[in-house]
Amino acid sequence: MFTYEFFQSYWWFVVSLLASLLVFLLFVQGGNALVGCIGKSEEERRLLVNSTGRKWEFTFTTLVTFGGAFFASFPLFYSTSFGGAYWLWMLILLSFVLQAVSYEFQGKMGNLLGRKTYQAFLMLNGVLGPLLLGMAVATFFNGSNFVIDKGNMGSLSMPVISRWANGWHGLDAFADIWNIVLGLAVMFLARVLGALYFLNNIDDSVLRPRIRKRILVDFPLFLVFFLAFLIRTLLKDGFAVDSQSGSVYMEPFKYWHNFLQMPVVLAVFLLGVAAVLYGVVKTLLKEPYRKGIWFAGAGTVLTVLGLMLNVGYNHTAYYPSLADLQSSLTLSNSCSSLFTLKAMSVVSILVPFVLAYIFYAWRQIDKRRLTRKELEEDEHAY
Repeated sequence: MFTYEFFQSYWWFVVSLLASLLVFLLFVQGGNALVGCIGKSEEERRLLVNSTGRKWEFTFTTLVTFGGAFFASFPLFYSTSFGGAYWLWMLILLSFVLQAVSYEFQGKMGNLLGRKTYQAFLMLNGVLGPLLLGMAVATFFNGSNFVIDKGNMGSLSMPVISRWANGWHGLDAFADIWNIVLGLAVMFLARVLGALYFLNNIDDSVLRPRIRKRILVDFPLFLVFFLAFLIRTLLKDGFAVDSQSGSVYMEPFKYWHNFLQMPVVLAVFLLGVAAVLYGVVKTLLKEPYRKGIWFAGAGTVLTVLGLMLNVGYNHTAYYPSLADLQSSLTLSNSCSSLFTLKAMSVVSILVPFVLAYIFYAWRQIDKRRLTRKELEEDEHAY
């Protein structure tokens, strides 16, 4: 039962779940992007920043954990993408560093840049973080420019088995419009989730109508970009893997076939889409309703999980190479050894306990909705 293939599939599920949680937690970035749109006074902007400021560590920690899990379970992807497309990943990390610095220094006495500058950094992170992460995920479906040569492993002069096929090192992701389309979809989804979180977390009658107005603007834009990417992906040729030889070839409607051949994955995806729609639509139709973030958030996790399982399972190359088709990465040719995957699987048993702690800490932080009065009395406010 616990074969090498089982552990490969298990760890792809773990990585996919972390990616799904990361996309949900981007509501922090989405909320930051809305600070200038919703907050009309300095007090209102501080209220919004302190709302997301309670949760920004969760997003940053999940991003690091996601990268660590990929490094441990699929090291060839880590060395190929993080080592080859480094300009794209460096821009992502830079945007998150701006976020951390902005939270910590905007309220410090005597800071040289001033509060407004740090708030502008937060809004920049709110745009760039989700956009670039969405583009990085899109390359799983659209491919990247790299070459793998495992024969170089024994080379004494240069034992490098993966290299980027051009000098752009990740910036070439901008050359594919469909990468940008998914990036924009993730960006607008993060803005919607951020607005839903504000409604749930902040008790302020002045801000509430403005927040709902932003959802009315951003949600249709999210639907346009997401549906465009989804329809195009399901109809295009996909990167299939021959189960016997391991060779990669182009299969028409591959990702559509994956959903049909994995009905459980399709059900997870559709349930996630339905939950997102329910959370947003009910929030817009019922003014007193404030729990849309939980339905939309859970739906986001399930939707992204369905997409990630679709691109990794059912004999699919999850990181295709546009420079050399046979260099494409699959679960079998890019994973760690059986011993490593087994050892890490034992450690992964602790994950539910960590998630339970996060849930407990979240509930303790959000016992009361944030108000202007509480902000004035809080000595540790940003």
